[in-house]
Amino acid sequence: MNRTNDPAAIGALFVVGIGGTTREGSSTDRALRVSLRAAEEAGARTHIFTGPFLARLPHFAPDHPARSEEQREFVETVRQADGVILASPGYHGGISGLVKNALDLLEDLRGDARSYLDGRAVGCIAAAAGWQASVTTLESLRAIVHALRGWPTPLGAAINTTEPNFDPAGACTNPKTLDTLVTVGRQVVDFACRYRR
Repeated sequence: MNRTNDPAAIGALFVVGIGGTTREGSSTDRALRVSLRAAEEAGARTHIFTGPFLARLPHFAPDHPARSEEQREFVETVRQADGVILASPGYHGGISGLVKNALDLLEDLRGDARSYLDGRAVGCIAAAAGWQASVTTLESLRAIVHALRGWPTPLGAAINTTEPNFDPAGACTNPKTLDTLVTVGRQVVDFACRYRR
């Protein structure tokens, strides 16, 4: 894949990271930050919504159109995005309620010219204690992205948290995991740039 993009086009690209858990420094949070850093190194501007922010979002209720300040901030930021990176822990074979609630809120984008995640490259990251749970969660994320009309990147990241992946400072110490997370971030930028063209 061509990693050399038009700097003028890339300079305007905006990638939003969504995910994590309520625990600061979780594997999911660290993985998301690695991918976002790769997107930045590829020239994109980024913004991250981590677990503690997502935990403040009220439960999505389609029959109640009033939105909190955090809900409005979240929807408006995603509305501006050219690309998105989603990261969820695997809970009982699927994505966390925290991440699902945030994604449900994107229903507010249904009437936009780019409805939901239409026209946006979306990278998916799943972290769970075991390969089965991480792969199942990754499949769930990709299915949701399709339902929201997004373009999942060819590579998704399934992370087995029973293996050592990050040091205490949050750096990724597993070369295979690092390569996967960096590739996800770069693919989001590359696909968003190609869409712009």
